[in-house]
Amino acid sequence: MRFPSKVTTYNDSIMAKFPLVFKELSNEDLTPDNLYSKIKNKVNGISEFMEIIVSLYALSEIELVNEEVLHYVKKH
Repeated sequence: MRFPSKVTTYNDSIMAKFPLVFKELSNEDLTPDNLYSKIKNKVNGISEFMEIIVSLYALSEIELVNEEVLHYVKKH
């Protein structure tokens, strides 16, 4: 996973892509494949997308609903 460091700038890290996921999930809950299709042009492939999703899940920012739909926890 590419987190900000001395070698990796914030803009080159996966953390810079978190708002892309938040933006899409704040509108509606999505399956991972639907979410990927919405942001695939803004991420560097499926592996980076999975790193973003795993990181957000580990940080409790998103959750899985019914084992198939991603939900943004902070959504009002």
